Amino acid sequence: MTIMQTRLNKFLAGKGIASRRKADDLIVDGKIKINGKVVKELGTKVSEEDKVEVDAEVLAAKEKLVYFALNKPLGFICSNSPTKIDKKIVVDLINCRERIFPVGRLDKDSSGLLVITNDGNLSFHLTHPKFKCEKEYEVEVAADLTAERVRKVEKGVSLERQKTQATQVMVLDTRRARIILREGKNRQVRKIFGKVGCEVTSLKRVRVKNLKLGRLKIGEWRELSKNEVENLKS
Repeated sequence: MTIMQTRLNKFLAGKGIASRRKADDLIVDGKIKINGKVVKELGTKVSEEDKVEVDAEVLAAKEKLVYFALNKPLGFICSNSPTKIDKKIVVDLINCRERIFPVGRLDKDSSGLLVITNDGNLSFHLTHPKFKCEKEYEVEVAADLTAERVRKVEKGVSLERQKTQATQVMVLDTRRARIILREGKNRQVRKIFGKVGCEVTSLKRVRVKNLKLGRLKIGEWRELSKNEVENLKS
């Protein structure tokens, strides 16, 4: 069986120890051990089977973990860095001193529930395909949702030489529905409905696992409760 490896700085960032850039500094300064040996080479790779140790002082100074739910507005991108074209980023909407990032993605033309945190472990749990985390979306389309179209969506369609997983569609009216996905390919909902002749005109995420959008207004955010975080991690 192939053991998955990742760069050490990405591994440390995923554990919530530090940003990748700060992790590089920790590595160069000899603050990290792998299997009992200090490593100072950038680009070093590790797996979950390796024993990675971090200097006690670094752990003591680690940022506290924070968790937010945001109702993402249209026009914002799920990134920590603006571009020349897209200058509106979701993390700017939240008043937080910690270095945070969005979990997963909603494209610029989509709105709804977005989890934002600095907990790399939670992000991994909610986004890695092996966990099959449920995400629910409310969709409006430009053509009628006939029984045949709904059946094709639920059964799975071929996208980029791969068939999407079977899913559940709840028709709300002739051109509006809710769909539950357990995978997260790029612009997947739009592509699925486009494949059956229904261009998506509006897309809003309303649930991630057992966390619901609820009454959050567009652009509003709130801190998650301890119970909500534990449920997301369970």
